[in-house]
Amino acid sequence: MLWPDAEGVETDKDKKEIPLFNGFDYIVLICSAVAFFAGGCLLGWLGSEWLRNSKLQSTQATADQIVARARQEAEALKKNALLKARDEWHRERAPLEKEQETQRRSLRDLAAKLLEREQQLERKIDLLTSKEREQLKHEQDLDLREAAIAAAEAQAQDLVREQSQRLEELAGISQQEARRILFDQLEGGTRRVAARKVREIKDTAVATANLEAKEIITRAIQRFAGELTVESTLSVVPIPFDDMKGRIIGRDGRNIRSFEMITGVEVIVDDTPSMVMLSGFDPLRREVARYTLEALIRDGRIHPGRIEEVYDKARSTVEEMIRESGSKAAFDLGIHDLSESLLETLGKLRFRTSYGQNLLVHSKEVGFLAGMMAEMLNLDIGLARRAGLLHDIDKAQDFELGNDPAQTGAVLARKGGESPEVVQIIETHSKHTPSRSAIAVLVGAANEISTHRPGARKEKVEEYIRRLHHIEELAADYVGVKQAFALQNGKEVRVLVDSEVVDDTYAEQLADDITAKLEQQLEYPGQLRVCIIREMRTESHAR
Repeated sequence: MLWPDAEGVETDKDKKEIPLFNGFDYIVLICSAVAFFAGGCLLGWLGSEWLRNSKLQSTQATADQIVARARQEAEALKKNALLKARDEWHRERAPLEKEQETQRRSLRDLAAKLLEREQQLERKIDLLTSKEREQLKHEQDLDLREAAIAAAEAQAQDLVREQSQRLEELAGISQQEARRILFDQLEGGTRRVAARKVREIKDTAVATANLEAKEIITRAIQRFAGELTVESTLSVVPIPFDDMKGRIIGRDGRNIRSFEMITGVEVIVDDTPSMVMLSGFDPLRREVARYTLEALIRDGRIHPGRIEEVYDKARSTVEEMIRESGSKAAFDLGIHDLSESLLETLGKLRFRTSYGQNLLVHSKEVGFLAGMMAEMLNLDIGLARRAGLLHDIDKAQDFELGNDPAQTGAVLARKGGESPEVVQIIETHSKHTPSRSAIAVLVGAANEISTHRPGARKEKVEEYIRRLHHIEELAADYVGVKQAFALQNGKEVRVLVDSEVVDDTYAEQLADDITAKLEQQLEYPGQLRVCIIREMRTESHAR
């Protein structure tokens, strides 16, 4: 250690080393440090153990509190669940009790009704028993009356026999001989009268037969030929204004003469407003002429050169329409292998009519009907439809061909590649020969159905319905008639009468009166059957 001198300056000679610690001090120091360390560790362990115990106790207390609180909540939830269950049970029990009460009430009502029904049945049994006794008594009375009547009849027969014997004794002949003489006299006189009447009828018939036949035919032609001819030979073409008639006629009639010469159809231009008429017996030519005239009217240019040009286009259009019509008719019947020649010929039937009935529609209808009947009889459906569609194919030919044997339906079908069965059926129909196959019979029946069904021929649907209504009105215009119904195409009328107003005797008279009225005010072919229906109904209600 350096000590300063008097002036405060240290010198080397004055320096002297004094030791700080010796070896024992180091050992003591180390031991003290170890002791202090061990004591600190012990104190730290003891402190940590005390802290751990205190935390464990705190955690245990918290857990106990949580468990206690959970138990309290569980108890509360249990009580709430019990209360809810009890409320739910009460809610469900109420409708069940109500339903049970309703069922008990229904059972009581049913028991009461059954008891009442049983009482009614007992009363009815008593009533039936009393009626049975009355019936037995009535039958006994009837038996007594029958015995009395039989005795009276026997007595009357005895009296008649006695009177007959007295008459035979007075006349000197028996009853059989008298009857034979009377019959001989009546038979002789009747034979003479009948022979004289037959001779008069025969002479009158021979004298007037030809005249009456001609008169009948003439009347039929007068009644139906005029209307049928108008419907079958005229086509109406509308025009936008009446000045178009002048263009159609042309200067000095040049256009109308050219039109008639090119189309072969007569043009009728009269005072009828907004229309001209085309007249011709060939409906195909008339249809081409109609298309031509309509195209000329739309174009407005009408002169001979233009007429011929438009006519060629119209003819092409109608020919295409013919092919489409034939193809559509075959397609509708499920026939897909007809030749082009037959399809074209079939399409021409669209412009042919028979008694006012379109022949293409008629042929399709016959095909459908024959096919349906063949299906019901397990026959060839395709053959029946094919033969029905082609049965009138010969009627599609031009009128100028006449009765050319090479143009008959059978020949056309054979040329078109049809089978021998189809050709034979067509030939059977066209020549009206006896049918040689079941399909031919079906085609003939289908043709009759299609031809004679209501509204098929010339008679229009409106006229047909009007005639039925007229029949019903005439029949219903009597006292006691409730309703009248015309049936079977106007061949029968059924009259419902009031049973309280019309008795059996008046019903017969009413039928005669209605028949006489229909004969006076209606014209109809064949017979019209009048049927009076009188019905008695008795009603009773059991409770």
